[in-house]
Amino acid sequence: MTSKHTRPRFTRWLLDGTDEPGHAQHPGPMRSVEHAEPHQRPWWKVMCLTGVDYFSTLGYQPGIAAIAAGVLSPLATLVLVLLTLLGALPVYRRVARESPNGGGSLQMFADIMPRWSGKLFILVLLGFAATDFVITMTLSAADGAAHIVENPFTPASWHDERLLITLVMLALLAAVFLKGFAEAIGISVVLVGAFLTLNAIVGVVGLWHVVTAPDLVVDWTHAMTAEHGNIWLMVGVALLVFPKLALGLSGFETGVAVMPLIKGEPGDTPADPRGRIIGARKLLTTAALIMSVFLLLSSFITVVLIPEQEFQPGGQANGRALAYLAHEYLGNGFGTVYDVATIAILWFAGASAMAGLLNLVPRYLPRYGMAPEWARAVRPLVLVFAVVAFGITWYFDADVDAQGAAYATGVLVLITSAAVAVTMSAHRNRERGKVIGFGLVSLVFTYTTIVNVFERPEGVHLASLFIAAVIVVSLASRVHRAFELRAIEVTFSPEAGALIDAAAATGVIRIVTHDVDDHRPEEYDEKERVQRWESHIPDTDSILFLEVVVADPSDFNADLRVDAVDVGRHHILTVTAAAVPNSVAAILFAIRDRTGLEPHVYFEWTEGNPIVNLLRFLFVGEGEVAPVTREIIRRAEPDQARRPHVHVDS
Repeated sequence: MTSKHTRPRFTRWLLDGTDEPGHAQHPGPMRSVEHAEPHQRPWWKVMCLTGVDYFSTLGYQPGIAAIAAGVLSPLATLVLVLLTLLGALPVYRRVARESPNGGGSLQMFADIMPRWSGKLFILVLLGFAATDFVITMTLSAADGAAHIVENPFTPASWHDERLLITLVMLALLAAVFLKGFAEAIGISVVLVGAFLTLNAIVGVVGLWHVVTAPDLVVDWTHAMTAEHGNIWLMVGVALLVFPKLALGLSGFETGVAVMPLIKGEPGDTPADPRGRIIGARKLLTTAALIMSVFLLLSSFITVVLIPEQEFQPGGQANGRALAYLAHEYLGNGFGTVYDVATIAILWFAGASAMAGLLNLVPRYLPRYGMAPEWARAVRPLVLVFAVVAFGITWYFDADVDAQGAAYATGVLVLITSAAVAVTMSAHRNRERGKVIGFGLVSLVFTYTTIVNVFERPEGVHLASLFIAAVIVVSLASRVHRAFELRAIEVTFSPEAGALIDAAAATGVIRIVTHDVDDHRPEEYDEKERVQRWESHIPDTDSILFLEVVVADPSDFNADLRVDAVDVGRHHILTVTAAAVPNSVAAILFAIRDRTGLEPHVYFEWTEGNPIVNLLRFLFVGEGEVAPVTREIIRRAEPDQARRPHVHVDS
C-alpha cells in the first residue's frame, strides 16, 4: 500500500485530509458536530447560510410562477405559502427534533428502516437529493448568467454567451471548494441581508405603482375573470397548478442539514441538544415567514406590472422578473446593484448546495461501504459534482425554465419523504392526533409530487439517472470493498480475554468456527472430534470455539465486542456482526496483537454452488466463509509470516 508520504504531490493535495482520524466516518467540510463547534453561530446567522439557497429562489421564482400559473400566479402562490406554513414547516420542525445532528429526514429513515430494504431506500432518496442540490447549482448559475446578459451595461457580445457564462460560474464555484471551503456564515449574512433589503425596496416600490395605478389591478382581475370565470374555478385551477411552483419550497432540507452549526445552550449534550433544536426551529420558522411574505408580494407585483410576453423565453423578465422591475422603476443604476446582489447570492446558493452534497453523500455511502476510498476526500467529489453540473448545464443549454421540473421533483420528493418519516415517528410514539395531521400533510405532498411528475416527467427522468448512478456506483463499491476487515475496533470482555490469555500460555491458539444452530454439549463434542481428526489437532491442545451471529448484513463496519460463554466443558467466543468472514479475520488479528501469537483457525467447506455462496456472502454476510476469510487476511497483512493460519477440513 502506498503511504501518504510516497504519493505524488498532486495526489497528496487531491486526497488531503483522508488520513485524519475519523475522516472515514465524517467526510466533508462540516464533518461532525465536534468539527463544527468552533464555527457555531447564533441561529439567525446560520439561517443566512441556508437562506442563500432558500431566499435566492426569488431571483427566478416569480418568473417561473408567472409562466406556470399565468394571471393566477398570486393565487397559486398563496396555496404554496399555506402549504409551506401549515405543512412543510411543522414537518421540518419535527425533523429538527428527531435528527438534531444534521442528518435530516434521510437519517430518520436510516433509523426506521434497517437492513437492505432501508439501505436501498436511502440510496433512492440520495438520488433525489443529488438531483435537488446539483440542479440548485446549475439553475442558480444559469439564472445568475441571465442577470448578467440582460443588464443594460453588459456588452452586446455577451448576450449570446449565457451557456459559457454559466459554465464559468460553475468552474469558479468548483475552484473555491478545491482551494478549501472556509467559514461561509459571515459572507452569507452580508449577502442575504443585502439581497432581502434590495428585494424589499423593489417590492415596496412595485406595490406603490400598483396602488397608484388601480387600472392595472382592474386589468389583472378582468384577465382572471375572462380566462377562468368565477372565483371557485380560479381556486380550483390554482390548486391544480401550484405544484409547478414547488421551487418556493426549497431550503427546508438545507435548514436541518446545517443544524450542527447552530450554537446551542450551555446545558446541551450530544444526547439532548435542546438549545440547538430550539435554534433550528426558530431558523425554520423565521425563514418560512420571510419567504412567504416575499413570495406573495413578488408574485402579485410581477404579474400585475410586467407584460405577459416578457415572461416568455427570450423576454426581458424571463428568469429575472424582480430585476426587470428594479430596472424599470428604479433606474439602471439601482437595477445594476440589484443584479450584482442577485448574481452573488445565486452563485453562493451553488456553494451552499455543493456543501450540502459534500456532507450528505459521504455521510451515508462510506457508512454502508458504498463509496470508493477516494470519496472520503472533498476535492475528488468536487471534481465529480462539477463535471456532472457541466453536463447538465450543457444538456439544458443553461435554460432556467427547462431545469425547473428536475429541481421541483427533487425538492418535492425530499419534503414528501420527510412528511412520511415524521408520520411514522408519530405512529411509533402513539401520538394519534399528530399521525392524522402529518398523514394529511404527507398525502398533500404526495399528490403534489405525483402531479409534478406527470405534468413534467423530464424531472423524474433526470432524477432516475441520478438514482441509477448512485445505486450502481454504491453496489460496485460495496462489492469492491467486501474483502476489507470492516471492523472499526475489536474488544474482548474480561471472560473472553481470560480464555484467550489461557490458550496463549500453552504456546498455541486453536480456534474452531461453529455455526450458531445448536448449543447442546453433544454438538460441540462432535464438532471437536471431527476437527481434531480432520485437521490433526493434538488431543493435548485446547480448543476455543468462535461463533458469529449476523445481525444486519446490510451494515458495513462496526465495533466488535467478543464475549465468552461455556457450554459443558467447551469454551465459546461469541460476537454479533454484519458478516462472518470479515469478523473472523478481524478477531484473529486482534488475538494476534493481544498475544503475539499467530492463531490457527479451522473451518469446514461450505456446501453448494460457490457463486451462490459468494453472493450470499456479499448480501447476507455468510456463505463462502473459509476462502473469503483467507482472502481478507491476505489483503490485510502483506507479511505472510504474521498472518493467522487458516485450515479447512477435507
